[in-house]
Amino acid sequence: MTNRARTYKTEAIVMRRTDVGEADRVLTLLTPEHGKLRAIAKGIRKPVSRKAGHLELLTRVDLLLAHGRDLDHITQAQSLDVYPQVREDLARLAHASYVIELLDRFTVEQQEAGELYLLLRWALSTLDDGADPGRLARFFELQLLAHAGYQPELRRCTVCRREIVAEDQFFSLLDGGVVCPRCAETRSGLIAIGVEPLKFLRYFQAQPWSKVAGLKLSQGVVSEMEYVLQRYLVALLERQLKSVEFLKLIRRQAQ
Repeated sequence: MTNRARTYKTEAIVMRRTDVGEADRVLTLLTPEHGKLRAIAKGIRKPVSRKAGHLELLTRVDLLLAHGRDLDHITQAQSLDVYPQVREDLARLAHASYVIELLDRFTVEQQEAGELYLLLRWALSTLDDGADPGRLARFFELQLLAHAGYQPELRRCTVCRREIVAEDQFFSLLDGGVVCPRCAETRSGLIAIGVEPLKFLRYFQAQPWSKVAGLKLSQGVVSEMEYVLQRYLVALLERQLKSVEFLKLIRRQAQ
């Protein structure tokens, strides 16, 4: 039997970090081949560390790692993209932090994550290129839910399975989709959703970003889309995300 190689290379995005000891740091990384993993960067907090600048949060990086007993060790790091426009804009930075935290909550360590890695890399690059942060977040949420197996049912009533018609409907957090007005009479825990927000949620779910990016949306529609998806995500995760409070703070300060 051939022993596995002691070292391996991978591209990664730095999602989280935790300082340990006097000079080390444990990083949570998303990689295309190895999924989400935790690795330690020895001595990274020393002033003379050559790796520190390449392993900041929200950095896409090429890595060389060595297998370790508990955690793999990062031995070399070369940054590929630091997303400068995201870092310089507080709203973009807040939304980037949100999509990373959301993806982190929906993934477990060491499971193949090629498509999710591409989704996150796309989101950060598109934010950096000037995309509307709120719109991108809604698109990202729907794409991630589909990948995770929780795609909301937006075209048929989750109770009677009849096709949804153009009228105000309800959304069931428990059933993960739309409930028609007739079935809503016998259900509890529903969220009202208007015709326009539902129409655009369906569009975001079915169309590529190239078409979604150019849509004209009122603030009211955007807010209702966000409210429904946020409630659904909280119900699935059974917790609120820390970055959501940061986003709310940014919005209050901008008013």
